[in-house]
Amino acid sequence: MRSRKIRRGAVAVLAVASLGLAGCASDDDGDTNEPQSAGGTWPGEGNADCEGLEQLSEFGDLTGTTVSVYTSILPPEQEAHEASYELFTTCTGAEVDYEGSDQFETQLVVRLQANNAPDIAYIPQPGLLRTVVESGQVVAAPEPTADNVDEFFGEDWKSYGTVDDTFYAAPLGASVKSFVWYSPTMFEENGWEIPETWDDMLALSDEIVDSGMKPWCVGIESGEATGWVATDWLEDAMLRTAGAEVYDQWVNHEIPFNDPAVVEALDLVGGIMKNPDYVNAGFGDVNSIATTAFQDGGLPILEGDCALHRQASFYAAQWPEGTDVSEDGDVFAFYLPTTNDENGRPVLGGGEFVAAFDNRPEVQAFQTYLSTDVWANQKAINTPGGGWVSANTGLDASNLTSPIDQLSAETFQDPEAVFRFDGSDQMPSAVGAGSFWREMTAWVTGDDSETALENIENSWPS
Repeated sequence: MRSRKIRRGAVAVLAVASLGLAGCASDDDGDTNEPQSAGGTWPGEGNADCEGLEQLSEFGDLTGTTVSVYTSILPPEQEAHEASYELFTTCTGAEVDYEGSDQFETQLVVRLQANNAPDIAYIPQPGLLRTVVESGQVVAAPEPTADNVDEFFGEDWKSYGTVDDTFYAAPLGASVKSFVWYSPTMFEENGWEIPETWDDMLALSDEIVDSGMKPWCVGIESGEATGWVATDWLEDAMLRTAGAEVYDQWVNHEIPFNDPAVVEALDLVGGIMKNPDYVNAGFGDVNSIATTAFQDGGLPILEGDCALHRQASFYAAQWPEGTDVSEDGDVFAFYLPTTNDENGRPVLGGGEFVAAFDNRPEVQAFQTYLSTDVWANQKAINTPGGGWVSANTGLDASNLTSPIDQLSAETFQDPEAVFRFDGSDQMPSAVGAGSFWREMTAWVTGDDSETALENIENSWPS
């Protein structure tokens, strides 16, 4: 997830500047496409393994056809994805040709410019989806896909795959960003309790200070993307203090970037990130946050030098090999607490969306398959090492082998959860991958909240 965020900046600029294409016309006259059928008897007929996929019978016998998939997901994750497609081939007869690229965002733009679009692409940001839809080559999702998203994901997720009231792309994988990592052993030895509210978390931080340790460790250095970690902090705070509706207004620039609500949220973050008593455990003073690599930010927990590290579920991959990531292990995570009861249980996260560039029956069938609860559980079963989760409410968390993945699924499926996508991934690239990152870094190293936010507001494209 981090690498996708890092690459997004320059690519989004390229996309916006150069993706004025005249490609294949998109079938976007309505909210969805009518399902296309190849005719013939559905190969899954009578096959018990295909139970729950009866929707796919609408597309007919797809034997001899192939669907091309283009994505930024590479080995070792790629193998689990390909294994999860075997049931689709069994039940439909269609094969899937998978292509991963570490230059996905750049090369997708190039391919669209050359009228060489893949059948399916996994789009990692709503902003990029919006851009490729503007190319005219993305086709609306078929009705069965939309029906699945209505059943298993809900309005929040569906809105991120919708452009100008047309639904194009179902969610695929997802990550939870609203987590705080900690050492269960350290907590047990010190008698510390998992905080239920933001005030509880500050009280715990004070208790840890009294024990002689700085409680928080933070790292926001990430090469050209230095600062993105701090943007996540602010986004999480905005959801908690201002609520999802104001968060949406802020992301869409319907209120100024330096609105008083944003100042309040950033000051809340500053109560931790800029508090010299709280940070930067294991590394140095507040200024060391800007020079500490994001990958290293939580590692002092393993040395007993830090107690708390706010970071996404995908940070599980940064712990050294052999680290026991579980509720009773070396490290685990808890939900970042709320500041009040009025705004539900906000969940900040990210994920990918399945966009189609053709409406052939096999393409529509595959897009529909990926939106089902059956596929979500197949993907979980075929990812024995963990590191993947979906917001699909039909996903059985017991099929996830990693405790942090199980916690992520439970967080998404909480009936009180209010999900919002990473804000910077939705903003214009000049802000989301530019001034927002830079000014948050300047804020950590000395600028006050008003100055940093005013500078970002002044950078918003007119």
